Amino acid sequence: MTDDAPSPTDLSGKRPQENALPGTFPGNVRGGLGVEIIAVLGVSLGASAIRSILSFVEKATRPVALSQQTTAINRSVVPDRPWLDLLYQLASVLITVMPAVLALYLMNQRRPRFDILPPRPRVDLAWAVALAAAIGIPGLALYVGARELGVNTTISAASLPDTWWAIPVLVLAATANGLLEEVVVVGYLVTRLRDLGWATWAAVGASALLRGTYHLYQGLGGFVGNAVMGLVFALFFLIKRRLWPLVIAHALLDIVAYVGYTYLAGRISWL
Repeated sequence: MTDDAPSPTDLSGKRPQENALPGTFPGNVRGGLGVEIIAVLGVSLGASAIRSILSFVEKATRPVALSQQTTAINRSVVPDRPWLDLLYQLASVLITVMPAVLALYLMNQRRPRFDILPPRPRVDLAWAVALAAAIGIPGLALYVGARELGVNTTISAASLPDTWWAIPVLVLAATANGLLEEVVVVGYLVTRLRDLGWATWAAVGASALLRGTYHLYQGLGGFVGNAVMGLVFALFFLIKRRLWPLVIAHALLDIVAYVGYTYLAGRISWL
């Protein structure tokens, strides 16, 4: 058989690796998967985790307590020129989602049956609301408690200028975060680690640890809260094989945080 000859197919017409179960890829393919994982994480949330660790070390070694420091996200870039600021914000949203697009593309190159994204609106939305409530309410309590204990910074969730596009941009940013994190850290990473032969508990733990680590810039409360969220979301994914509920739930959590902060900051003391 020549190098450019078509791959053999089974009776279903699919290539053998399309039907491969987790951990059953040939050794040479698994080696390539390891490099692929490092590359995808290296240009996305793995790089964020490294920067987050450095940010936490920098904040923790200041002479000021963590609880007296503020971590600002969704900041204005050029507040004196709103039109240019808007372009910066939209560019940031686009850049945020591109690693998710890359991860899905690579998944479908080796595993065309990776069909976790076709939407089922009613079911997905119901699960998303339930997950957002289950994570969001305890998460808020954890944030307040961690800050009172002095192990978390104060989060300024939105500091965009008072313009017509501020709220739409915050919604887009929240949606982009949901796509990036749930596609890469849950759908992609958990599946790829299982393809490498990792045990389920190890794949779930790695996903949760990574999620907690790239939120460490907020403080220890941000690390713990997001690691727990990572455990819940990864287990949901493995049980339900659905990714849209996680994307929507994450987007809902961030929308409430960003938009809520925009309207309530300065009116509620513990924010």
